[in-house]
Amino acid sequence: MLSPSSAPLLAVEGLQAWYGESHVLHGASFEVLVGEVVTLEGRELIGLTSDRIARLGIALCPEERGIFASLDVEENLLLPPKVRPGGLELDRIFELFPNLRERLSNQGTKLSGGEQQMLAIGRILRTGARLLLLDEPTEGLAPVIIEQIGKTIGMLKQQGFTILLVEQNFRFASTVADRYYVMENGRIIDRFANAELEANLDKLHEYLGV
Repeated sequence: MLSPSSAPLLAVEGLQAWYGESHVLHGASFEVLVGEVVTLEGRELIGLTSDRIARLGIALCPEERGIFASLDVEENLLLPPKVRPGGLELDRIFELFPNLRERLSNQGTKLSGGEQQMLAIGRILRTGARLLLLDEPTEGLAPVIIEQIGKTIGMLKQQGFTILLVEQNFRFASTVADRYYVMENGRIIDRFANAELEANLDKLHEYLGV
């Protein structure tokens, strides 16, 4: 397994964001090192759009997945352009998500929620991006699919991908993350590494209300 580098691939300082007239992010600062998985616990990360970040070698997998209803699985996978070298070919994506090969000619909206999430992740892997932003990838999914998503994130990390995970399912996040940032009311209120997780469990449960 590749170890995270000490160099940040993404460094965010003093991020401010509004949702309509609501001020939702108040000076949030965090960083993601090359080759690691970092989880934001708490409020969703707002204000990033795929057209603004793709040119930076960053790919966003949004919570709503963005599957094109009129296109089949293969067409959805082939749609995004390769913005950088290193995008995965279809055969490699099917190795990660064998269910998609079996549904190749199915329309995107005919897939189960888990299959749609696999398709959404598979699609951004074609772009060549090395930093993946995954927004609530386990939302509404069955436990067996959540486990598969976790294994896929682990494999992507082994291959050198860097992942920022916005996830309210802490049980899932704790199986894949190297570090955690805790957000409350649009502010980063705590941060710790996976090695410090056990010592911070009570505090984290209090933050998350679990």
